[in-house]
Amino acid sequence: MAGAAAAAAAGISIRPVAAPKSMCASRSRSVVRSAISVGEKAYTVQKSEEIFNAAKELMPGGVNSPVRAFKSVGGQPIVFDSVKGSHMWDVDGNEYIDYVGSWGPAIIGHADDTVNAALIETLKKGTSFGAPCALENVLAQMVISAVPSIEMVRFVNSGTEACMGALRLVRAFTGREKILKFEGCYHGHADSFLVKAGSGVATLGLPDSPGVPKGATVGTLTAPYNDAEAVKKLFEDNKGEIAAVFLEPVVGNAGFIPPTPAFLNALREVTKQDGALLVFDEVMTGFRLAYGGAQEYFGITPDVTTLGKIIGGGLPVGAYGGRKDIMEMVAPSGPMYQAGTLSGNPLAMTAGIHTLKRLMEPGTYEYLDKVTGELVQGILDAGAKTGHEMCGGHIRGMFGFFFAGGPVHNFDDAKKSDTAKFGRFHRGMLEEGVYLAPSQFEAGFTSLAHTPQDIEKTVEAAEKVLRRI
Repeated sequence: MAGAAAAAAAGISIRPVAAPKSMCASRSRSVVRSAISVGEKAYTVQKSEEIFNAAKELMPGGVNSPVRAFKSVGGQPIVFDSVKGSHMWDVDGNEYIDYVGSWGPAIIGHADDTVNAALIETLKKGTSFGAPCALENVLAQMVISAVPSIEMVRFVNSGTEACMGALRLVRAFTGREKILKFEGCYHGHADSFLVKAGSGVATLGLPDSPGVPKGATVGTLTAPYNDAEAVKKLFEDNKGEIAAVFLEPVVGNAGFIPPTPAFLNALREVTKQDGALLVFDEVMTGFRLAYGGAQEYFGITPDVTTLGKIIGGGLPVGAYGGRKDIMEMVAPSGPMYQAGTLSGNPLAMTAGIHTLKRLMEPGTYEYLDKVTGELVQGILDAGAKTGHEMCGGHIRGMFGFFFAGGPVHNFDDAKKSDTAKFGRFHRGMLEEGVYLAPSQFEAGFTSLAHTPQDIEKTVEAAEKVLRRI
């Protein structure tokens, strides 16, 4: 059976009884860390291949999120066993410097000792109450104090759920149905957002998702990112009908694409003039570009903000918040219904609280900016030395690069990148012990755990691979 094969490959024994229990063969951190490094032996992913082949019989495509299947970069997806700090270890014993960071949450490093200790203490009291707990108040106050636009907040369990709640909220508050989003921006997999959504959709080459009815997207308008004139034209053509503009203030789901200086200001102005709301999807950028997110960094305050990733410290979480008069539309204060069984659970709240505490320490964002800047500049310099056309950039702990001359201002520009070359580069970096996002259309992330040595090794690996490809 596929399940038995997967379990055997992963070192898990399963007893065939009515209520089976799984027990992972214990593998201490010291054993994992003493695995022969990638550079000292032939790179092999045999166990990953065995587990993944079994997984394909159990789960669609063998994964629970499409980009993990390596469809856009080719080769064997890596099955991981453990993480610590800025490093990851796969089931074959290979060690990697990680620049995915669980897709953003691991900003203070994986498996942080302080966060883990707090989680263990919270775990002793229970995993979920399905009722209010004091920890919700603590994290809510921290979020409200940090993020300029948030006066009240509602916790949920994912970024997708946060954006779904925000979408219903802006429609309820304005009494309008249309929304405007940007090509290549991803706001989760809710029907209304799966229009020119970038990220996983772009990675798989799907123009839109089957199963989304026309009625769900008829009210979704789209414009190129960084094109203020296109936005103004859409508002002129749909005057008084647009509930809100949704955007990633820095795009992370079409690769790393920052806004031009005037773009965010133009969005703030046009939405105010028309009585529409401005929604920043800060699931990626929240607490990463600055403690107060992209809105603090750029000095533009939206009406509503969605959050996720970092505020859960590696546990499933999301949130949406905004002005008090808007948020009081949410049940039970108001008529807009939204609920969640595990929302505000004590484990996610604990991890979030202790992650944010660490981010409050002096020098946090200066350090992220330093190591990320050195990383990106080093890779771009390596590209120039080896004759590859590349461009890229970073803001604090978020970065990206393209195999294109640039500049990249929107999704159409991003699609000019040589994705086949990126696939070869990605595979080569794996062999050198560096784990990058397995798609050209994803941003990368650094953490406080990344050391100057990590950056130096990564840049050396990049030059080696770029010479090879």
